[in-house]
Amino acid sequence: MEKIRLETQFSVSPQSIYEAWLDSEEHSAFTGASAKVEGRVGGEMTAWDGYISGVILDLEPYGRIEQSWRTTEFPEGSEDSRLEILLDEVEGGTRLMLLHSDIPDGQGEMYAEGWEDYYFRPMRAYFEGSGDQD
Repeated sequence: MEKIRLETQFSVSPQSIYEAWLDSEEHSAFTGASAKVEGRVGGEMTAWDGYISGVILDLEPYGRIEQSWRTTEFPEGSEDSRLEILLDEVEGGTRLMLLHSDIPDGQGEMYAEGWEDYYFRPMRAYFEGSGDQD
């Protein structure tokens, strides 16, 4: 099993990111693909038009989201991975730390790139209204 740790910053509050992550409409808007999120512990979620699915395992308002997580590319019979989103208020906004563990062997790099390309860049554009996100 593999794990990844990514960190990025946004110029909005932890509350804004937390609430958007757990809201179907906003999650869809900031990724640009359909998402359905039951924003409570035990709630199910799907994102990227059903490519991602999981269950919310734990919530600490405005600070932490933990969920089971898998994609349609997980090998048959593999367990869900675990995703933890940590939000810390910093000067000028929020530091987001993403901890993704129990990833099937050989898929970690692909998902690390996916988080950057399909979440962090579009989130930055959504929350900060900027165009190019290098």
